[in-house]
Amino acid sequence: MADFDRESMLEMFIFEMSQLIEQLEQVIIQSETEYNNDQINEIFRIMHTIKGSAAMMLFDGIANVAHVIEDLFYYLREGSPQGVDFAVLSDLVLEGADFIKVELVKIQESQPVDGDPAVISESIRRFLANLKNPGAAQEAEVKRAGDKVYKYKAKIEFDDGCEMENIRAYTLIHNLMDHAQNIRHVPEDVIDEDSIEIIRKNGFFVDFISDKSYQDMESHLLGTVYLKNLTLEEVKDEDEAETVPEPMEALPEISLAEEVSEPVPVAEPPAPPVLTETVMDVQLADKKLPREAEDAKGKQGPTQQVISVNVSKLDTLLNLMGELVIAEAVVTQNSDLDGLQLDSFVKEARQLRKIIGNLQETILTMRMVPLSGTFFKMHRIVRDMCRALNKDVQLEIMGEETEVDKNIIEHIADPIMHIIRNSIDHGIETPEKREAAGKPAKGKVILQAKHSGSDVLIIIQDDGAGLNKEKIMNKARDNGLLHKPETEYTDKEIHQFIFMAGFSTNAEVTAFSGRGVGMDVVVNNLEKAGGTAIVDSVAGQGSTFTLKIPLSLAIIEGMTILMGGAKYTIPISSIKRSFKPEAENVFTDPDGNEMITDRGEIYNIVRLYEFFGMYENAITDLESGILIQIENGDQLICLLVDDLIGEQQAVVQPIPKYFNKVQGLSGCTLLGNGDVSLIIDVPGFFDK
Repeated sequence: MADFDRESMLEMFIFEMSQLIEQLEQVIIQSETEYNNDQINEIFRIMHTIKGSAAMMLFDGIANVAHVIEDLFYYLREGSPQGVDFAVLSDLVLEGADFIKVELVKIQESQPVDGDPAVISESIRRFLANLKNPGAAQEAEVKRAGDKVYKYKAKIEFDDGCEMENIRAYTLIHNLMDHAQNIRHVPEDVIDEDSIEIIRKNGFFVDFISDKSYQDMESHLLGTVYLKNLTLEEVKDEDEAETVPEPMEALPEISLAEEVSEPVPVAEPPAPPVLTETVMDVQLADKKLPREAEDAKGKQGPTQQVISVNVSKLDTLLNLMGELVIAEAVVTQNSDLDGLQLDSFVKEARQLRKIIGNLQETILTMRMVPLSGTFFKMHRIVRDMCRALNKDVQLEIMGEETEVDKNIIEHIADPIMHIIRNSIDHGIETPEKREAAGKPAKGKVILQAKHSGSDVLIIIQDDGAGLNKEKIMNKARDNGLLHKPETEYTDKEIHQFIFMAGFSTNAEVTAFSGRGVGMDVVVNNLEKAGGTAIVDSVAGQGSTFTLKIPLSLAIIEGMTILMGGAKYTIPISSIKRSFKPEAENVFTDPDGNEMITDRGEIYNIVRLYEFFGMYENAITDLESGILIQIENGDQLICLLVDDLIGEQQAVVQPIPKYFNKVQGLSGCTLLGNGDVSLIIDVPGFFDK
């Protein structure tokens, strides 16, 4: 039971810390050049909350970093110092936020939380010391290498019968953080109920370092409530007090008791990835309430309008909704009802379908989250890249209130990040080159989201140099990507080459580009979300990337088609039109590709039975079948199928893992009559 409680607490801790770090970065980016009182108070509040929560969960590294940042902003709030270098201040706070992000990832992945906060903590302390006494800053730097710190180990025993020894141990550690660093204790998990008996039997062991004297630390620890016995010992290395190296390093592990294990070596921390949220806020009431409800609300006082719900529960609810949609189709389309005149049944079935539709819409709405969180993280990307590349770029965000399904969000963060990084690295010129070209010295990247039917369009536009078609064609030629005469390639087709794996026109490999990794990630991640990407560019004026993604992946509107006696479902959003082909409009190009002219345009024909190798019972005569024109971005092809059955909502289910992945299929669904229909993966056709 204790493990279950701990796991639940960790999940909520990670969620709340991620939200706080996101708020912190938002305040820092918005106020990087100067902080007002409200922003200082906000950062102080955030760090105070992080410190308390991390200390309660016994993550001392996070708590230590939060504590020194809290001290810094406490002085900024109370002391109102002049001449603060806000740029350096922002860098320090963001470094602290990155440290906390890395530790949160370790917690989430059940790895040792072993990050060393000493370096960042010391940098912040020096910055604070310089604020308090600017004239003595240089002198303090010289003397700092000789400052003494002391290593202590202590054994604390609480009064018999005091109860809740683990909570008292936690309080002791929390109070000790104001006077010490590198605090370690046995038992490690004092929140665990089993630690009560361990402390009662063996005592509570603590080791730490501090610049306080033995008398000061003894006096502090003697103030512990319900203290029965205190054994405090100063640990000497070769009978000399430890001196602080420059910069401060973490002191070696002190063995307190047999229960203390060997220290875990500190690994190089990875780049902080975006944390996956496992909890969502769900609205319990509409934004607009009837007048009677507003009056009642005013009389009753404030009520809770938002609760946190685990995403897995929403996934389960959505799956049940899908089963309900299938069950309704099975009942209303039952073959036993064929030929029967059941007016009452039809009426009730229509009402049931309406209720199910409303319920489905409500459940999908509960899963919808705004893009604002994902969009705002791009401010940090732009800030860091501008500093690294000596460029000046403004990020303008529009339509961040647009909402998409939670699962979609997880697939589009990386594509947006890669495109913005490439826009700044490849597209936006340096201020000198921009001014020479008659442009403003400051570049601009616009990140915009808007609805388009059942899809969401995410548009990333820059005013940089644009794509170099000549370089792209040369690289495509060298990589053997050209499959027709170069003169026949349109600008859009040339631009699409940049999404190929390993494709890069940057001759110099930098920390941000040149390895050909990144833009293919855009396509791969978008395809997982059922989306597409197109790019348009004008030399010297900039580039525009348009990402098209569905609102939700769970339930789609599909067209059921027949091919070779089997049924398939094509997403309605990918279908442009369907028509009966005429023989005189069909021809074969020099490469052997089957083509058709329609309304003055020429399109490739893909025979579905050939694509899947299912020739039995399939219609092979073009004029006897039906062509369905499907689109992927700005590309169009025509699929030859046997017949159209009709539109139906499709509950998307994954193809069982024991089947090998088949190109051109993205999932399956159950039809109303119980038949299984495979869902066509439209981008898969264009890949092949």
